[in-house]
Amino acid sequence: MFIIESYPVAIFFCIITMLCWGSWANTQKLAASTWRFELFYWDYVLGILLTALLFAISLGSNGQQGRPFLEDIAQADMSMAGSAFLGGIIFNAANILLVAAIAVAGMSVAFPVGIGIALVWGVIVNYIANPIGDKLLLFSGVGCIIIAILLNAYAYRKTNAAQKKLSTRGLALSIVAGILMGFFYKYVAAAMFPDFTKPEPGKLSPYTAVFLFATGILISNFIFNTILMRRPVEGQPVKMSDYFKGSFRNHIMGILGGAIWCVGMSFSIIASGKAGPAISYGLGQGATVVAALWGIFIWKEFKDAPRSVGSILNAMLLCYLAGLALLIAAR
Repeated sequence: MFIIESYPVAIFFCIITMLCWGSWANTQKLAASTWRFELFYWDYVLGILLTALLFAISLGSNGQQGRPFLEDIAQADMSMAGSAFLGGIIFNAANILLVAAIAVAGMSVAFPVGIGIALVWGVIVNYIANPIGDKLLLFSGVGCIIIAILLNAYAYRKTNAAQKKLSTRGLALSIVAGILMGFFYKYVAAAMFPDFTKPEPGKLSPYTAVFLFATGILISNFIFNTILMRRPVEGQPVKMSDYFKGSFRNHIMGILGGAIWCVGMSFSIIASGKAGPAISYGLGQGATVVAALWGIFIWKEFKDAPRSVGSILNAMLLCYLAGLALLIAAR
């Protein structure tokens, strides 16, 4: 299987993760005018599973090191397979709660709060489980990214100052989503053998772990998304028959969104062998600001903002870049 053998390459893969995790939602935005998110999400999950399988039978089955995908999954211990599968269930619950929070409270509350908590909590959880990297630099980098996220939230709030009511339900959903999101990566990482060049009996290669993680997302989606369709946070209930009325473009957007997210997840897991889970996860969750950049420059979400918001956004970008530099230097 393909294995990263140098730290700079691992960091490059983490940056690709950050770009993917911060960009996949553009596909949902492109489909949103004609397609409910609950319906989009079925194709999104399918895109994750198909991409995970593609990585497993290609990069995960070639090369001289590690263990090929089919051989690896055949020897997997049930507890290790269950750990990766559980990671998928936890991620799916968190992701759907985050989507619900966005629908109730908007991006200005849900995304910075939810993903901000996920980043901080996730780095702490992954560092405790596998303490790789300089502690001072690692948590200083996290601190800078927290400041960037708070500035991002403040810019959104200042732009939407006319919206004076803050939804406590949306805030609660964001907090729960963030806590759950910070846990899922730990279970996927725990299922893998630490040194990707030295397979351990019962444990999984990164490619097998991501495939079983994606399977957990798919299976749990029949519970989580079905509930969301019947009891949506906004709008009327959606029927499964509505899914089959979607256009080819609607379905392709969902599959593409899932594929983009899964490329990021796969690269993050592959990079964790050299960068360590805490650094790999922390860099990936910098996607919050990547998403903000899409909103600023492509979707023009701040075009009617007060002039002072520009300075806030510039400060956000500087804090974000400083945080990234510290996370990279932590190894």
